[in-house]
Amino acid sequence: MEGVQPAGGMEAAAESGNLAGVRHIILILSGKGGVGKSTISTELALALRHAGKKVGILDVDLCGPSIPRMLQAQGRAVHQCDSGWVPVFVDKEQNVSLMSVGFLLEKPDEAVVWRGPKKNALIKQFVSDVAWGQLDYLVVDTPPGTSDEHMAAVEALRPYSPLGAIVVTTPQAVSVGDVRRELTFCRKTGLRVIGIVENMSGLVCPHCMECTNVFSRGGGEELARHTGVPFLGSVPLDPELSRSLEEGRDFIQEFPQSPAFHALCSIAQKVLKETPVQLS
Repeated sequence: MEGVQPAGGMEAAAESGNLAGVRHIILILSGKGGVGKSTISTELALALRHAGKKVGILDVDLCGPSIPRMLQAQGRAVHQCDSGWVPVFVDKEQNVSLMSVGFLLEKPDEAVVWRGPKKNALIKQFVSDVAWGQLDYLVVDTPPGTSDEHMAAVEALRPYSPLGAIVVTTPQAVSVGDVRRELTFCRKTGLRVIGIVENMSGLVCPHCMECTNVFSRGGGEELARHTGVPFLGSVPLDPELSRSLEEGRDFIQEFPQSPAFHALCSIAQKVLKETPVQLS
């Protein structure tokens, strides 16, 4: 991808216009890579959709845009309208929409080799120039760490009063330590933390549905208790969840008997309870 060209008619759109119809913005953060932020972003969006909400996903993990594959949307084209880019709808009812740098790459395996300023410019363009329409929630999937890209995303979204951040960790101490720094980032940038999610918390047996603690367990819950942040829940590893993400299937719809289903739906319900009056 040589560069990102401004979409036609974008200059005529008011800066706040494309987010005017978005009720609530949630950032998915973590201080460490490989903890499953994109998985949580995708499954949270699907759980909210099955709760009757209209959801958008903004994938600003510029170097690892995996959500198009998780939603079986890779290779889809992004079109333009008078207000900017039209996000890709991933369901027939058009209740889940997605924007990702993956749609702008000429080849799916093309690397995004950009310096910070160019990445920051694209993030700002994603925030201002995607025509989301009316959404109950916009879920923002971020890269790991506390880099320039995070600052660019937080600063670009700040005028629209994000609901807050969900911070994802795995149970191990090394991950929990990195996530503690992410909480510090949220505090320094004035970003409210909705809660902590402990991902990969045990392994669901595909035969008996028993959950075994392959790694340690409870690190995320202990961190939440120690820092005074709400704990949203623990999501176990489930082979069916992994397979659903690989194949772009709707895990929430297909596997209601899984412990991971119950954990993800419980997290979505806690997010819904953040704004019961506005969303009723």
